[in-house]
Amino acid sequence: MAAGLGRQGAVVSLLTFQHDGLSFDVDDNDAAGPPVVLLHGFPQTKSSWHEVTPALTQFGYRVLAFDQRGYSPGARPPRRRDYTLDKLVGDVLALADAADVDRFHVVGHDWGGGVAWALAATHPHRLASLTSLSTPHPRAMAGALVSSTQLLRSWYMAAFQLPFVPERLLATTDRMRSALEGSGLPAAQVDEAMELMASGGARGALNWYRAIPFSPPSMAGRVEVPTLFVFGAQDFALTRRAADLTQRFVTGPYRYELWDDVGHWIPEEGDRLNAVLLEHLAAHPA
Repeated sequence: MAAGLGRQGAVVSLLTFQHDGLSFDVDDNDAAGPPVVLLHGFPQTKSSWHEVTPALTQFGYRVLAFDQRGYSPGARPPRRRDYTLDKLVGDVLALADAADVDRFHVVGHDWGGGVAWALAATHPHRLASLTSLSTPHPRAMAGALVSSTQLLRSWYMAAFQLPFVPERLLATTDRMRSALEGSGLPAAQVDEAMELMASGGARGALNWYRAIPFSPPSMAGRVEVPTLFVFGAQDFALTRRAADLTQRFVTGPYRYELWDDVGHWIPEEGDRLNAVLLEHLAAHPA
């Protein structure tokens, strides 16, 4: 059972909740409005939503952003089977239960988008809407692997399956820093990612990739939840083909935003992202 959130009364409260024997760190603005759960990706934390949270707060939304499994210091189990999508989805539901939230909007970027798709496929009754930034539907990704250059772009996923070596490379070399800087991630976020890797977060973050073969097929089902999908055509890791195929796997209301001049780090787009996100949330109230 998830423990109740320990409120501290600040504008942004620093909270924790427990699930599956793990302790997760959460930011909660404690607003009275509709709840929005924000799910970060690799190799970031809840701080990656620094451009989004103020806009949601301004319009009265209750914003719940947490450091997911492998990222929160108290939630880093060692086995890769502890990072399957059903467990990651369970963490989100445990957060909602701990916050006494029945239905909520979910917004995910990168791996957070993958969790959001799985959550919508398996627990649509808990969601008012889904927003995925950068990450196509998993079955669209699978289709793109055999019909585009997606397989070549995903080479790092295979490299991450190796034991021990990727942890050492991410935590002790400048290769990751150079790659993140070259991809357009702002310097402050690069610094935080490098600190995370050096402080013991590398193994948990990599285990998300290592658990891919063990996730249940039901996690990749079709989605009936109202969906906003924002994709940057300059994305270094994901192809336009995968993005275009995503609509085949959404049966509910669907909005596809293709931004030709944007790369992978869509949460950094500020006002441009916040405008379409706020429209989407307002159109599908919790």
